[in-house]
Amino acid sequence: MSIIKGAEALLMCLEAEGVDTIFGYPGGVALPIYDALFSSKIRHILTRHEQGAAHAADAYARASGKVGVCLATSGPGAANLVTGIATANMDSVPMVAITAQVTTSMLGRDAFQEIDITGVTLPITKHSYLLERAEDIPRVIHEAFHIAKTNRPGPVVVDIPKDVSDQLFEFEGPCWEMDLRGYRVMKGFNSGQVVTAAKMINEAERPLLYVGGGVISADASDEVRQLSHRRQIPVTATLMGKGAFPEHHHLSLGMPGMHGTRYANYAIGECDVLIALGVRFDDRVTGRIAGFAPRAKIIHVDIDAAEIGKNVAVNVPIVGNVKEVVAALLERVEEKQELTEWHETIERWKDEYPLRYGASGEGRIMPQHIIECISELTDGNAIITTEVGQHQMWAAQYYKSKHPRTFLSSSGMGTMGYGFPAAIGAKVARPDLPVIDIAGDGSIQMNIQELGTAVEQKLPVIVCILNNKFLGMVRQWQSLFYGGRYSYTDISSQPDFVKLAEAYGAVGMRVTDSSEVEPALKAALAVTDRPVFIDFVTEREANVYPMVAPGDSIANMFGGDDI
Repeated sequence: MSIIKGAEALLMCLEAEGVDTIFGYPGGVALPIYDALFSSKIRHILTRHEQGAAHAADAYARASGKVGVCLATSGPGAANLVTGIATANMDSVPMVAITAQVTTSMLGRDAFQEIDITGVTLPITKHSYLLERAEDIPRVIHEAFHIAKTNRPGPVVVDIPKDVSDQLFEFEGPCWEMDLRGYRVMKGFNSGQVVTAAKMINEAERPLLYVGGGVISADASDEVRQLSHRRQIPVTATLMGKGAFPEHHHLSLGMPGMHGTRYANYAIGECDVLIALGVRFDDRVTGRIAGFAPRAKIIHVDIDAAEIGKNVAVNVPIVGNVKEVVAALLERVEEKQELTEWHETIERWKDEYPLRYGASGEGRIMPQHIIECISELTDGNAIITTEVGQHQMWAAQYYKSKHPRTFLSSSGMGTMGYGFPAAIGAKVARPDLPVIDIAGDGSIQMNIQELGTAVEQKLPVIVCILNNKFLGMVRQWQSLFYGGRYSYTDISSQPDFVKLAEAYGAVGMRVTDSSEVEPALKAALAVTDRPVFIDFVTEREANVYPMVAPGDSIANMFGGDDI
């Protein structure tokens, strides 16, 4: 037992939770915490904007499987975390956001840089804490990490007033006990429903696995692969689920939904049993609900009971940990290795409706070609982050992921500016793997200041800018649904990305011909001590195809078949 300050206890408790890295930005009322950080074993990475810290912590969590931690001061510092917290919440990412706060005596008085951050983030967190006593720090930190990583993962905010950080108290050590009223870790599942589901799968003639981010969060990829192989069940994976099943595998159908593959969507439309694992039936996947899996009985496994039946009616609801439920299914699902008419039909769809795009040529680079080159050069053994827009969908379509926790994208929130700070967080978590951010020239400018962070930390992340001088996805919708009126989507006035990278001390390259794509990527992969920006000048009005019109059935895809 020792008498220490609240801020010192905070750092000791974080160390006890296994925290080795914090992404943050200091400020006035955060000074006690930063003073304690000065002598802490925890690595602090100074980002250039608090939103960058939140996205980096988010990606650190996705890539490592641990809880990500970000830190900001009060007022604007805390407010700048909000977009990153919302992003983590939508994608079920375990994160603890620590915010400094004005002193307890000034709360509610509109003090300088005061914001009610627990109130602001109430709808976008699993839980929020406003500390009033230093004695509560050990308990609250342990509870925060427990809540963030158990059941359906998500972000937790811990708001610490400056006087609480400065307060001396008798510290007995980190807390390992808790009694959270109303919060229990999900254990077990309805075994009767598992028996029903197994029987349904055994009797299915056209089964289909539909897997999402919940499979990756639960570390259930091995079990899903075993289930697929046990009965040769084809697999379609959402944007969040990329990597849960190896996309080079002959049973992989790629991504479903608005910009999914035709054969994935057709398989959903024709299957007789749909096994949905760790998914939430997002509108970008389902399209018009009445047209989604109309011939199928649906088995839905999810840790969050609120997701089951929320968007799509299901026949067999199973609330539980996906890893445990699939393991139980494997004990009851019978092996069936022979290929059937169902497999022949899917192979025919793959032959008739492959992903395709126009040819690159002299002075013309198709963006899809760049992503295919990245996929081939890394052989799926890299971490890919993305910004949000056309490039994100092309990455989902053309990059073949092999492993879980290697494709990181803002899927639910669609946050522009996510990819670059995410690449930083991913590289810190997994320095053994190449990390490549596939970016658009619009999205990259949202958090381009994080070049300073990457250079300072000597992080060799690669940013591939697919530069079409448009806000590409918005322009595509304007082209297709608004009579081609490009209202404020032309961003031809932009910085010289090569010079900008060099100004920060990074490597800058520009590629204007398809023959230069592969050599540039190889050169970037060889850099080991700093970030690389590659400005790929791409075809300006290339579209993401195939596509489902908003509100239509996913069976009705257009584009891409006539290129």
